[in-house]
Amino acid sequence: MRPHLLQAQNSFSWKEVLLGKEDWVFLGETALRTVIMFTIIMIALRILGKRGVKQLSVFELVVIIGLGSAAGDPMFYKDVGILPSLAVFTLVIGMYTTITYLIGKHKKFEQMVEGKPICLIKNGAFSIENFRKETLGEDEFFAELRLQSVSQLGQIEQAIVEVNGSISIFYYPDEEVKYGLPIMPGSLDQSLDRIDREGHYSCTFCGHTQYWQAADHTSCPDCRKNKWVPSSNKKRIR
Repeated sequence: MRPHLLQAQNSFSWKEVLLGKEDWVFLGETALRTVIMFTIIMIALRILGKRGVKQLSVFELVVIIGLGSAAGDPMFYKDVGILPSLAVFTLVIGMYTTITYLIGKHKKFEQMVEGKPICLIKNGAFSIENFRKETLGEDEFFAELRLQSVSQLGQIEQAIVEVNGSISIFYYPDEEVKYGLPIMPGSLDQSLDRIDREGHYSCTFCGHTQYWQAADHTSCPDCRKNKWVPSSNKKRIR
């Protein structure tokens, strides 16, 4: 057998695979470190309160990532002490408390840190300028609406994306539901360039909906696009 192959075989060690460069006794130390850091995390979240553990805004997510990073390394890295991590926890919680206080006192500072709610649908159609500001894709947005039993935009008076990313929807009463853009899977696949039969049609780009006579070419009065699908006036199923 060649010397370098023999050397490679001799260098293999299950101990290094399982423990790295540490001794078996470090398993007990790891358990102790984990218990201590877990307790510190619980205390920190208790101090942060319910606001810190609900659906997270960007600001709150930064705080949780900071705490998680400070907590994780001391659990299994021997050369990372617990006291420096505790100092990081103290500083992060102190910054969180200070920023939360400033958020409560200054509206502009709150909007700068957390953003502000944005209306994405108004009166059954997209608020196009607001929608462009969000990184939310159309398919993803439609999926969110369908999860709340929405099948067409004419059921919605307003849809607002909140600062924590959740979507608040305000519905028309059943008797006021309008014709609107259908959002069921595949409903936009067969869009029309021309309207060859009178009826209600919705613009696939902005959701503008109205009754059209047959025409060779019809541009949307809101966005100037010319892709249409037949509208739906289904009521929401609860």
